[in-house]
Amino acid sequence: MTARATAWGGPLAARLAGNRLHLAHGPIDLVIRADGPSASVERAYRAASAAFDGLLESLVAVLPRLRSPVGSADGLPPAARLMQAATAPLAVDRFVTPMAAVAGAVADTVMAAIRAVPGIERAYVNNRGDIAVHLTPSASIEIGVVPELRRPLMAASLRLRHDDGIGGVATSGWDGRSFSLGIADAVTVLAASAAQADAAATLIANAVDVDDLTITRTPATELDPDSDLGRLLVTTGVGVLDDAAIAAALDNGARYAQTLLERRLISAAMLVLEGRARIVGRIRGEIACSS
Repeated sequence: MTARATAWGGPLAARLAGNRLHLAHGPIDLVIRADGPSASVERAYRAASAAFDGLLESLVAVLPRLRSPVGSADGLPPAARLMQAATAPLAVDRFVTPMAAVAGAVADTVMAAIRAVPGIERAYVNNRGDIAVHLTPSASIEIGVVPELRRPLMAASLRLRHDDGIGGVATSGWDGRSFSLGIADAVTVLAASAAQADAAATLIANAVDVDDLTITRTPATELDPDSDLGRLLVTTGVGVLDDAAIAAALDNGARYAQTLLERRLISAAMLVLEGRARIVGRIRGEIACSS
């Protein structure tokens, strides 16, 4: 995701209901849950807090490099290296900067600290919808799926198991907290890591697009002077689309998602526009409609 401009506050740490941990600083907002023996969970939460300490500052220190096209990872902090690694394969034929993977990479960085604690059977790090997942062979987890970011209501749930090989889930779209070049209401991607899922969701959402007079666009830097997208036109409004335009936009996104699937950069993707959905790839999970 490429974050919109936001005001930064100080760091926050709190325990939430359901034995969850909340860590927040500026644009980073993590809800974490780890399951296992109580001693292991407490160690995992301490490890997560330690990994979170200074994480935002480490990224801010190299922000000019992260807002530039993908380059060398030399000298970058761990989260920034994950951002580079996730976006480099996508830069072959698309404009992308490491910022496309920032939310997922932050989740992965904190998850790595949790995963290193013995005894943790299952865990997630949810960074405002970009989620890192850890599952042992006997564990599973249910992830909510939203069909449109402007109304983030869960419409379905996806149950992931260890053997699915999914380490990250991310969602992107034109009306969320990030800029998009496309018109997808929501693109949800499953991948080996949250950083990979985040970067892929961003670019697939960009690809869900069509030329139509009802779509309004504005250069990114007119909305945020510091945007890594520069003068690229980002979507600011989508009017009433006819069936042909909806189908064409979804076709464009699905074709690109299929190329990422064939390159083994994603495991699956669900693309949604105006209530229509396309699914690319499959996993051995369960999709159940919510009541």
